[in-house]
Amino acid sequence: MSDAPKTRPKVPEGKSRYLITRQLPPNAKGYVGYETIWEPFQKEVPYSTPKKP
Repeated sequence: MSDAPKTRPKVPEGKSRYLITRQLPPNAKGYVGYETIWEPFQKEVPYSTPKKP
């Protein structure tokens, strides 16, 4: 085995139509997590009461 320290390679930012994924920095235990950011893909319309007949 090599004596090189165990490190994760830097992963480029992943982009798709509605999702962005970024690599987070390692924490104290060395865990490298990922952050996911969702873009809204539905339009939200404010509710209005229907007309009475």
